[in-house]
Amino acid sequence: MEHLIEKDSRACVIGHGSWATGLVKILTDSGNRVGWYVRNPEVLESLRSDGRNPRYLGSVEFDPRLIAPSGDINEVVADSDVVILAAPSAFLKTYLEDLTAPLTDRFVISAIKGIVPGNYLTVTEYLNRHYGLPFGRTGVIGGPSHAEEIALERLSYLTFACKNLDNARVLTSKFSAKYIHTTISCDIYGVEYAAILKNIYALGVGIATGLGYGDNFLSVLISNGAREMQRFLNVSYPFERDILTSAFLGDLLVTAYSPFSRNRRFGMMIGKGLHPNLAQMELGGVAEGYYASETIRHINSSHGIEMPIAEAVYDILYQGAQPSRTIRNLTNFLV
Repeated sequence: MEHLIEKDSRACVIGHGSWATGLVKILTDSGNRVGWYVRNPEVLESLRSDGRNPRYLGSVEFDPRLIAPSGDINEVVADSDVVILAAPSAFLKTYLEDLTAPLTDRFVISAIKGIVPGNYLTVTEYLNRHYGLPFGRTGVIGGPSHAEEIALERLSYLTFACKNLDNARVLTSKFSAKYIHTTISCDIYGVEYAAILKNIYALGVGIATGLGYGDNFLSVLISNGAREMQRFLNVSYPFERDILTSAFLGDLLVTAYSPFSRNRRFGMMIGKGLHPNLAQMELGGVAEGYYASETIRHINSSHGIEMPIAEAVYDILYQGAQPSRTIRNLTNFLV
């Protein structure tokens, strides 16, 4: 029997970065009390004493009656019905390594816009394979939404994808803050992979921007990226989906153009000549597109889908290809 989320279900968030902090803000602004697993002792102490995350979205002040921050993941998960994963994909295994509380009797949402490194699996696939969690008990949160704009309470859009749309509807009711607009979908695969792929294309846009290319070229690069995303999704998981909706094209556009985009900034540093390792250090955060580039190339090796932009980004990041020459050659494949 498929699991249905109760309207009064208790939610928790795993992670203390900008996106995790933004999600907690939305949930508490919507009137929910939220469990919050925080690994960093400094952040944990500040949340308990001041109601603020000193490292991310420091302007946001939380009502202490509505958050329950803890350094014990089992305590947080055991007290929740809905678990929202919002740690960077590269650190997901580390975040879950101490987990002994079962996930199989809970509903788990991935707000992670990346693939689990080394496993070549999306987060929902990883949960299914390593924790025995049925896909009917998983969901995905898609954008387009930057945490920085959530902090400013600027109108933002979220897409909730669940196998059962009734579960997606319950989740939208928990994210009902006045500055949030929600939509629902049953295309878990498409929404999850779109959030992964758009980071690669935004990184490519950043590289081109760092090299001095203008808006005319960038618009062509993004439109070709959207078609490349559509080809990958249609071949790897056929579904009647509209690539022009906010979870697909919308999220791609905001990640490619916004100054808040880590992937765009990361790419710009590489376009200006910085080595990827140094760019990661300079960024001070995780650019999911870096890991996604290698993973998507590995996955596509079994499909053979034409993905010249993703290939170009991979060559620059992992093969030491010269950015200027690689992007120049890429222009011959764009229409």
